[in-house]
Amino acid sequence: MTLSWLQIARLGLVQMCLGAIVVLTTSTLNRLMVVEFALPAVLPGLLVALHYGVQLSRPRWGFASDKGGNRTRWINLGMVSLAAGALLAAFAVTLFAANYALALILSIVAYTLIGLGVGASGTSLLALLSTATAPHRRAAAATITWLMMIFGIAVTAGVSGSFLDPYSATRLMSVVAVVTGLACLVTVLAVGRIEGSVQAQTPEAPTPFRDGIREIWAEPRARNFTLFVFLSMNAYFMQELILEPFAGLVFDYSPGQSTTLSGAQNGGVFIGMLIVGIAATGLKIGALRSWVVAGCLGSALALLLIAGAGFELLALPLTPLVVLLGLFNGMFAVAAIGCMMALASEGRHQREGTRMGLWGAAQAVAAGFGGLTGAAAVDLVRTQMPDGPAFSFVFSAEALLFVASAGMAARIIDCNRAAKGAMVPGE
Repeated sequence: MTLSWLQIARLGLVQMCLGAIVVLTTSTLNRLMVVEFALPAVLPGLLVALHYGVQLSRPRWGFASDKGGNRTRWINLGMVSLAAGALLAAFAVTLFAANYALALILSIVAYTLIGLGVGASGTSLLALLSTATAPHRRAAAATITWLMMIFGIAVTAGVSGSFLDPYSATRLMSVVAVVTGLACLVTVLAVGRIEGSVQAQTPEAPTPFRDGIREIWAEPRARNFTLFVFLSMNAYFMQELILEPFAGLVFDYSPGQSTTLSGAQNGGVFIGMLIVGIAATGLKIGALRSWVVAGCLGSALALLLIAGAGFELLALPLTPLVVLLGLFNGMFAVAAIGCMMALASEGRHQREGTRMGLWGAAQAVAAGFGGLTGAAAVDLVRTQMPDGPAFSFVFSAEALLFVASAGMAARIIDCNRAAKGAMVPGE
């Protein structure tokens, strides 16, 4: 048996919970450190880079998931680790004013737990989806689960933002405790008994982890796609740690308003994903490669408009520009995910989890590097010019990376050789 639509939707709830917790740690806590506690942007940049660095373990989780039989356990334990890390990270933020050294130590432990949780839960979930979903449903399953994740991010950012004003440590801990507690409960209920009801694939013979990775890296299409993921995710995540501080320092947004802005951005991502899902999957409009390119170029345009607002060259409100950025980000992301789900079944069979883990590790490294680079660049440029132009300079550099990603996508992405039954764009 394979996953039913209801079971796919239940696994999508787990993705939604992952997104709900992660948005608090990468957006809300980051903004509090930079604006309310006047810490250098590179500090939360390093902490977020740490949690992405820990996710280099993703190929190992994916390799273990290929063996089958233990995915539910790792999904649940990963979510518990993520929730514990988020709670500890929020508590650490409240300590920075009183005891900087203790707060820093607790933050390092917290973001390590967050990275382990996202890696174990997220990769095991993707492995279950890849191996237990019928081939003709894989692309749709990816779209559904990612839409639910973005929905969780957008709702959490918007609702938690409304409860954070006026800011206090008690309010922060209460919001994070409610979100993490609900996420763990929903995950356990959503994933329960699914794995036992489907026939997930198992390898024909045990293969050492290093040999499995070496075999996949020897596949030209898998290797080229890994490089594309790294480049494009650098562009995608460079603004992650600086957009909310930009809103607070340049546009005088409060903590609640900037958190709500993050929700608006992810609302745009949701709409962008929905557009591609309906157009490419339902209406058969455009190849996935075309949607990836369009998403990259549109994201570059939106970033240049935001940069123009920061330079005071354009008298435009920030929120619509951020929603526009999210829309094109969503178009790019879901099209790339569609290609990823199709390509995961190519090459040596029964390596879906390992391929997903490899691409997840590339994404994690790029996200950490991109976020840290953006934060460090803002700190450096702010020493030479006012806040608005400094942030805008970094947004402009990010736009150039998206243009380069579009060029690479046009050259190397070709999903027409996807595995039998997977979505072939442009059919």
